[in-house]
Amino acid sequence: MKDYLAGTGAFVRGLSGWKRLAFAWGAGALSALAFAPFGLFPFLLLSFAALVLLIDGAVTTPHPVRAAALTGWAFGFGQFLVGLHWIGYAFMVDPGAHEWQIPFVAVLFPGGLALFIALACAVAATLWRSGPARIFLFTVCYTFAEWLRGNVLTGFPWNVAAYGWGMVPGVLQSVALFGSYGLTLLTILLGASLAEFFGPRTKWIFPAVMCGILALLWLGGEARLATTPTQTVPNVKIRLVQPDVPQAEKYNRQFVFRDWQRLVSLSEEPGEPTVIVWPEAAASPYLLRYRQDALDRISVLTSHGVVLMAGTVRGERDDTGALHMYNSFYLFGRNARLLGTYDKFHLVPFGEFLPFEETLEKLGLSKLTGIEGSFAAGDGPHTYDVPGAGTAGPLICYEILFPGEVVGSRRPDWLVNVTDDSWFGPWAGPRQHLLVARVRAIEEGLPVVRAANTGISAIIDPLGRITAELGLGKMGVVDGALPVAIAPTPFSRHPLWWFWLMVCANVALTWGLYKGK
Repeated sequence: MKDYLAGTGAFVRGLSGWKRLAFAWGAGALSALAFAPFGLFPFLLLSFAALVLLIDGAVTTPHPVRAAALTGWAFGFGQFLVGLHWIGYAFMVDPGAHEWQIPFVAVLFPGGLALFIALACAVAATLWRSGPARIFLFTVCYTFAEWLRGNVLTGFPWNVAAYGWGMVPGVLQSVALFGSYGLTLLTILLGASLAEFFGPRTKWIFPAVMCGILALLWLGGEARLATTPTQTVPNVKIRLVQPDVPQAEKYNRQFVFRDWQRLVSLSEEPGEPTVIVWPEAAASPYLLRYRQDALDRISVLTSHGVVLMAGTVRGERDDTGALHMYNSFYLFGRNARLLGTYDKFHLVPFGEFLPFEETLEKLGLSKLTGIEGSFAAGDGPHTYDVPGAGTAGPLICYEILFPGEVVGSRRPDWLVNVTDDSWFGPWAGPRQHLLVARVRAIEEGLPVVRAANTGISAIIDPLGRITAELGLGKMGVVDGALPVAIAPTPFSRHPLWWFWLMVCANVALTWGLYKGK
């Protein structure tokens, strides 16, 4: 067995040129199988070990930094191409306007994200040495690159390594302590440590220690789940409305009345909800504050004290008369009284605004949403009082992606996430987005109520457990009790504090091992 492992390691390290890049691409592509909907986390761990071995070989070339950067880029390109393939569905909603962009997106989007991995591997190569020190060095560089990916140019922290544990809820509980970036660091460190099995002399102590740490996190998480039952708020019943309107029909005038009637009819189904939640932009053809017929129907819905939360598009003119469009969330109380208006503050590049708009429009590029001009951004996050249901913090679609950025200055009793995942296709994208919502619930210790146009709508407790849901591509409602929030988690008190402490510890270990040589 030792000879087989050593031989495998020698084979991977010995790859060169296009063979090294092809192997890196394949390892990255396989690593994407760790994310939803597959959940095969061993592939992610082994892929990190493979990348370490590939860099071992790259640093022996005449141009080690360039070779390592290309290897990292190929790995990242494979992972993002496979893991985020669903991005292409968004360009098929209006094929006449956007279909031609798909080949460019298939290369530029995963290729651009892969630059972060290329940077990590290039930096690591400049200080690379044999032995366990390189494992800590690789972990620091790769983790920091993942953090950069989540923050540069508004950020895109989708499918960071922590989400590879989606099928292991016990391990996911650890994000309540150090967040998804902290679990990402430990995941990379565990995976990279497996490279020690594939050296000329098999070293098992380092990987065994890392496996022991993850095993302890898993056991602790399972104990937390077993001893923390879901408690519910008395006299609060949530209704999530899932109209299942195809994105291509959403802004088509011939379907406006049908879609509006569907929203109202589903909301009026038998039952006694106290809070009704419509998904993102559910009533976009109706600018709700200005359509009396819409307000009259909402007045009937809320006449007995029911609260309606509605995602919509709204327009507002400034002092100069210029019209600004917002992706918004309305909170209606009794008799359609508007209790609060929330505007999405974390907008999606190329979806809701076009970076360098004048230049890119000259090239024929346009944003995906069918509204002229870019959306304006709000100043969130915020917390709103909900009659009879405590306080809630709204998040629109993409906003739930960002660790430590989902709660305002006042901690709410629950988070409400309205989204339109029909942009993400009928399979992987919506399931990955749902997992993100579960992780945010665990990090913050808050329940998440999630209404999605085409699914998956769900009620999630503060430990990330789904208590009620309606699957993809189904029209209907989800009725369920509102879970009670738990005490603020260490992460919610000090977002990213533990993560940076872990990064510093890895830097110190790298330095100590280098100095010890």
